[in-house]
Amino acid sequence: MSSRVSVIMPVLDEERHLAESVRQILRQDWPGELEIVLAVGPSSDRTAEVAAELAAADPRVRAVPNLSGRTPDALNAAIAASSGEIIARVDAHAEIPRDYLSTAVATLAQTGADNVGGVMNAVGVSDLERAIACAMKSPLGVGGARFHTGGGAGEADTVYLGVFRREALERVGGYDPHFARAQDWEMNHRIRAGGGRVWFTPDLVVTYRPRSTVRRLADQYFNYGRWRRVVARQHPGTANARYLAPPAMVVGTLAAGVLGIAWRPAWLVPAGYAAAVSVGGWLIAKGEPAPVRARVPLAIVTMHWSWGIGFLTSPKNLAKPDHKA
Repeated sequence: MSSRVSVIMPVLDEERHLAESVRQILRQDWPGELEIVLAVGPSSDRTAEVAAELAAADPRVRAVPNLSGRTPDALNAAIAASSGEIIARVDAHAEIPRDYLSTAVATLAQTGADNVGGVMNAVGVSDLERAIACAMKSPLGVGGARFHTGGGAGEADTVYLGVFRREALERVGGYDPHFARAQDWEMNHRIRAGGGRVWFTPDLVVTYRPRSTVRRLADQYFNYGRWRRVVARQHPGTANARYLAPPAMVVGTLAAGVLGIAWRPAWLVPAGYAAAVSVGGWLIAKGEPAPVRARVPLAIVTMHWSWGIGFLTSPKNLAKPDHKA
């Protein structure tokens, strides 16, 4: 498939990482035509200047404004400004291997899929980041999604980032701008609902940099849970057991804790959860130094509880105005 590939990148406050991210894309071994469209939001640093410098230095790079700063608006603006038959989303913090685009395009051709993606390989630097990375690559932390934990190639509900056929994006109308988060999952659902295929392949491995603090991790997963509830309301029946496990754990653990005031055996529930996370977290970090392993349970608990609370407290007014709940 000798197509033109357009790489789209939402960019906001990325002065430190943007230039290297663009260099990685320009170094791809893809033999066909290539363009990069940067959708630049109103940043608080020199991101806009860096984007302009990159565009001036290479005709394959273009910068377009994203006045709202929101991710779905950035992605749609970049798609509208692009010209390729293949659209590849790459985030500024993601690190892609040199054969990423050529492998993805070949997989599209071989499978007939509308979107292909691979493994979100979390890699940390500090002890906490490495602990979060362990949690993000384990079913104990994030469930069994193959783009987190790996697995065999095949159809999937969603994939990380994504390399799309333009015709598929146009068929579903692109990203829904209502979804500040979970816009990837929501659009992949619409692709599949229309008869399209979303394909996971372990041959695509993207390095992902986890959040650097517990507070930022909690905020990330709280918003994941909050917006996944919005998707569930918009598309009934899409909240499977993996997504319902964290809110069920929050409700069950809190209820048992309250019941335990009057009936002590109920404390076995939160105690059992704490023991499972502590032992399990230590085990899944095998091979890491003790300071990292000791932080993995904290990362898992933060992810579970933040997602669960976000899901449970997601307000109904986040629903799309035209959606009848």
